[in-house]
Amino acid sequence: MAIKIFIDQGHNPKNPNAGAEGNGLYEQNITYEVGVLLAELLGANQNFDVKLSRETPETSLGSSNAESLATRAAMANNWGADYFISIHANASTISAATGTEAFVYSTSSAAFPLAERIVANISENTGLPDRGVYVRPSLYVLRKTTMPATLVELGFITNPTDASLMDKHPNLFAEGIYKGILEFFGLA
Repeated sequence: MAIKIFIDQGHNPKNPNAGAEGNGLYEQNITYEVGVLLAELLGANQNFDVKLSRETPETSLGSSNAESLATRAAMANNWGADYFISIHANASTISAATGTEAFVYSTSSAAFPLAERIVANISENTGLPDRGVYVRPSLYVLRKTTMPATLVELGFITNPTDASLMDKHPNLFAEGIYKGILEFFGLA
């Protein structure tokens, strides 16, 4: 039976819940593109069944920030996803901040080793620093999903190098996440 992976492309095309901006780029556009590329990779592998939170770049979920997050978690829960991966781009007031990191609800969740493999593979694919995996139970999509969930920060949209990589080579990030998933399931 196929492993059901729900890919949440973080944020909406506009408010409510629009994402970070930096270097002329918008987080929601990057997350949408990486999510679509990842879904194509997973969809071509018979071991996986995949669903996206945003079917089109214009798809907007919820009429408030809270409702947007609740809708994403509910979509995954109602679909019966086995794993939830939320894709984001980080932002900082320090433009030198760089690298890939991920958040999980707890270290005891299967999401923790999955997130470790995803971050390591993105880092290997892109050359960006591996900033590690952190416990963040306060994040709504990690708290309200009924399956192991991770929120992946691809890189810093506020860092010119990270931003350029995410913009020009979204495939490197999608492939990194995909390789991490394959490694986690022993399919690499």
